Amino acid sequence: MNPRNPITLLVLAALTGCAAAGGAGSPGAAVPPAAARSSPLGSPFADHPAGIGTPLILDRTDLRIGTTVSFSRMPSEGEMHDLQQVPALQHVVLALPAWPSEYAPLEVLNRLPEEADAIIVLRGYPPTRASAEAWNYVRTRLRIVLLVPGPPPNVGVIVDLNAMRGLERVIAEMDEPSRAGFERLQRPLSFRKVVD
Repeated sequence: MNPRNPITLLVLAALTGCAAAGGAGSPGAAVPPAAARSSPLGSPFADHPAGIGTPLILDRTDLRIGTTVSFSRMPSEGEMHDLQQVPALQHVVLALPAWPSEYAPLEVLNRLPEEADAIIVLRGYPPTRASAEAWNYVRTRLRIVLLVPGPPPNVGVIVDLNAMRGLERVIAEMDEPSRAGFERLQRPLSFRKVVD
Protein backbone atom coordinates (compact mmCIF):
# COMPACT_ATOMS: atom_id res chain seq x y z
CA MET A 1 0.00 0.00 0.00
CA ASN A 2 1.16 3.49 -0.83
CA PRO A 3 0.66 5.63 2.32
CA ARG A 4 0.42 8.80 0.19
CA ASN A 5 -2.65 7.60 -1.66
CA PRO A 6 -5.67 9.64 -0.42
CA ILE A 7 -7.97 6.61 -0.45
CA THR A 8 -5.48 4.67 1.68
CA LEU A 9 -5.33 7.53 4.18
CA LEU A 10 -9.13 7.70 4.32
CA VAL A 11 -9.41 3.96 5.00
CA LEU A 12 -6.69 4.15 7.68
CA ALA A 13 -8.49 7.08 9.34
CA ALA A 14 -11.78 5.17 9.34
CA LEU A 15 -10.15 2.07 10.82
CA THR A 16 -8.43 4.16 13.47
CA GLY A 17 -11.79 5.71 14.41
CA CYS A 18 -13.40 2.25 14.70
CA ALA A 19 -10.56 1.00 16.84
CA ALA A 20 -10.79 4.03 19.12
CA ALA A 21 -14.49 3.35 19.64
CA GLY A 22 -13.44 0.09 21.25
CA GLY A 23 -16.59 -1.95 20.88
CA ALA A 24 -19.07 0.75 21.73
CA GLY A 25 -21.62 -1.22 19.74
CA SER A 26 -21.07 -4.45 21.66
CA PRO A 27 -24.01 -5.80 23.65
CA GLY A 28 -22.29 -5.37 27.04
CA ALA A 29 -21.17 -1.79 26.41
CA ALA A 30 -22.57 0.83 28.75
CA VAL A 31 -24.89 3.36 27.15
CA PRO A 32 -24.48 6.90 28.51
CA PRO A 33 -27.59 8.61 29.84
CA ALA A 34 -29.49 10.95 27.50
CA ALA A 35 -28.08 14.04 29.24
CA ALA A 36 -24.53 12.88 28.52
CA ARG A 37 -25.32 12.22 24.85
CA SER A 38 -26.90 15.61 24.25
CA SER A 39 -24.98 18.55 22.90
CA PRO A 40 -23.38 20.84 25.49
CA LEU A 41 -25.16 23.70 23.74
CA GLY A 42 -28.54 21.99 24.10
CA SER A 43 -31.07 21.12 21.46
CA PRO A 44 -32.66 23.88 19.37
CA PHE A 45 -35.87 21.82 19.50
CA ALA A 46 -35.95 21.47 23.29
CA ASP A 47 -38.86 22.90 25.23
CA HIS A 48 -38.24 25.70 27.68
CA PRO A 49 -41.33 25.52 29.89
CA ALA A 50 -39.95 27.61 32.74
CA GLY A 51 -38.63 30.49 30.65
CA ILE A 52 -38.14 31.84 27.18
CA GLY A 53 -34.86 30.16 26.30
CA THR A 54 -32.30 32.30 24.52
CA PRO A 55 -34.02 33.96 21.58
CA LEU A 56 -32.26 34.73 18.33
CA ILE A 57 -32.50 38.45 17.57
CA LEU A 58 -32.80 39.39 13.90
CA ASP A 59 -32.76 43.03 12.83
CA ARG A 60 -32.66 43.54 9.09
CA THR A 61 -31.80 47.22 9.51
CA ASP A 62 -28.62 46.38 11.44
CA LEU A 63 -25.94 45.74 8.80
CA ARG A 64 -22.95 45.80 11.13
CA ILE A 65 -20.80 42.73 11.60
CA GLY A 66 -20.79 42.01 15.29
CA THR A 67 -21.29 39.56 18.10
CA THR A 68 -24.39 38.91 20.20
CA VAL A 69 -23.99 37.24 23.60
CA SER A 70 -27.11 35.61 25.09
CA PHE A 71 -27.95 34.77 28.69
CA SER A 72 -31.06 33.07 30.09
CA ARG A 73 -30.42 34.77 33.46
CA MET A 74 -28.80 37.89 34.84
CA PRO A 75 -25.03 37.73 34.23
CA SER A 76 -22.58 37.82 37.11
CA GLU A 77 -19.97 40.52 37.70
CA GLY A 78 -17.28 38.22 36.28
CA GLU A 79 -19.29 37.51 33.15
CA MET A 80 -19.82 41.23 32.61
CA HIS A 81 -16.08 41.75 32.93
CA ASP A 82 -15.46 38.95 30.41
CA LEU A 83 -17.68 40.74 27.88
CA GLN A 84 -14.90 43.33 27.56
CA GLN A 85 -12.89 40.64 25.75
CA VAL A 86 -15.62 39.64 23.24
CA PRO A 87 -14.61 40.92 19.80
CA ALA A 88 -17.08 43.24 18.03
CA LEU A 89 -19.67 42.99 20.82
CA GLN A 90 -22.95 44.59 19.72
CA HIS A 91 -25.78 43.11 21.77
CA VAL A 92 -26.18 41.31 25.06
CA VAL A 93 -29.52 39.48 25.09
CA LEU A 94 -31.05 38.58 28.45
CA ALA A 95 -34.11 36.32 28.41
CA LEU A 96 -35.05 36.53 32.06
CA PRO A 97 -37.30 33.90 33.67
CA ALA A 98 -38.91 36.49 36.00
CA TRP A 99 -39.10 40.20 36.65
CA PRO A 100 -36.52 41.44 39.18
CA SER A 101 -38.39 42.88 42.15
CA GLU A 102 -35.88 45.69 42.79
CA TYR A 103 -32.98 47.58 41.24
CA ALA A 104 -30.14 45.74 43.04
CA PRO A 105 -29.87 42.74 40.65
CA LEU A 106 -30.04 45.10 37.63
CA GLU A 107 -27.08 47.21 38.77
CA VAL A 108 -24.66 44.79 37.08
CA LEU A 109 -25.96 45.94 33.67
CA ASN A 110 -24.23 49.29 34.19
CA ARG A 111 -20.94 47.46 33.56
CA LEU A 112 -21.91 46.64 29.98
CA PRO A 113 -19.26 47.80 27.46
CA GLU A 114 -20.17 51.19 25.95
CA GLU A 115 -20.34 49.91 22.36
CA ALA A 116 -23.03 47.32 23.20
CA ASP A 117 -26.67 47.51 24.12
CA ALA A 118 -28.76 45.18 26.26
CA ILE A 119 -31.85 43.56 24.77
CA ILE A 120 -34.05 42.31 27.60
CA VAL A 121 -36.85 39.81 26.98
CA LEU A 122 -39.31 39.58 29.87
CA ARG A 123 -42.37 37.36 30.20
CA GLY A 124 -45.55 38.62 31.80
CA TYR A 125 -46.56 41.92 33.32
CA PRO A 126 -44.54 43.55 36.11
CA PRO A 127 -45.70 42.15 39.46
CA THR A 128 -45.35 45.57 41.13
CA ARG A 129 -44.78 49.18 40.14
CA ALA A 130 -41.30 48.96 41.75
CA SER A 131 -40.42 46.09 39.36
CA ALA A 132 -41.20 48.31 36.37
CA GLU A 133 -39.53 51.42 37.79
CA ALA A 134 -36.29 49.56 38.62
CA TRP A 135 -35.37 49.42 34.92
CA ASN A 136 -35.34 53.25 34.75
CA TYR A 137 -32.30 53.34 37.05
CA VAL A 138 -30.11 51.32 34.67
CA ARG A 139 -27.74 53.71 32.88
CA THR A 140 -26.81 51.51 29.91
CA ARG A 141 -28.73 51.39 26.62
CA LEU A 142 -31.72 49.08 27.10
CA ARG A 143 -34.17 47.62 24.60
CA ILE A 144 -36.88 45.81 26.56
CA VAL A 145 -39.31 43.47 24.82
CA LEU A 146 -42.26 42.30 26.89
CA LEU A 147 -44.02 39.02 26.07
CA VAL A 148 -47.44 39.00 27.76
CA PRO A 149 -50.21 36.36 27.91
CA GLY A 150 -53.04 38.72 26.95
CA PRO A 151 -54.58 42.05 27.92
CA PRO A 152 -53.33 43.74 31.09
CA PRO A 153 -55.19 43.11 34.35
CA ASN A 154 -55.83 46.86 34.83
CA VAL A 155 -55.01 50.27 33.39
CA GLY A 156 -52.42 50.87 36.14
CA VAL A 157 -50.16 48.26 34.56
CA ILE A 158 -50.26 50.15 31.25
CA VAL A 159 -49.32 53.35 33.10
CA ASP A 160 -46.33 51.52 34.61
CA LEU A 161 -45.27 50.21 31.19
CA ASN A 162 -45.52 53.65 29.60
CA ALA A 163 -43.18 54.97 32.31
CA MET A 164 -40.45 52.42 31.42
CA ARG A 165 -37.88 54.32 29.32
CA GLY A 166 -36.30 51.19 27.85
CA LEU A 167 -39.53 49.44 26.83
CA GLU A 168 -39.35 49.03 23.07
CA ARG A 169 -42.27 46.71 22.28
CA VAL A 170 -45.04 44.61 23.81
CA ILE A 171 -45.91 41.28 22.21
CA ALA A 172 -49.22 39.74 23.28
CA GLU A 173 -49.71 35.98 22.93
CA MET A 174 -53.36 35.70 21.93
CA ASP A 175 -55.38 33.42 19.67
CA GLU A 176 -57.50 36.38 18.51
CA PRO A 177 -55.49 39.63 18.22
CA SER A 178 -57.29 42.54 19.89
CA ARG A 179 -56.20 45.96 21.09
CA ALA A 180 -58.79 45.83 23.88
CA GLY A 181 -57.03 46.75 27.10
CA PHE A 182 -54.00 48.14 25.24
CA GLU A 183 -55.61 51.41 24.06
CA ARG A 184 -53.42 53.57 26.32
CA LEU A 185 -50.16 51.73 25.57
CA GLN A 186 -47.62 54.18 24.12
CA ARG A 187 -45.30 51.53 22.64
CA PRO A 188 -45.60 49.33 19.54
CA LEU A 189 -47.87 46.33 20.09
CA SER A 190 -47.52 43.02 18.22
CA PHE A 191 -49.40 39.77 18.51
CA ARG A 192 -48.08 36.24 18.57
CA LYS A 193 -49.98 33.00 18.13
CA VAL A 194 -48.24 29.77 19.10
CA VAL A 195 -49.42 26.65 17.24
CA ASP A 196 -48.37 23.33 18.82
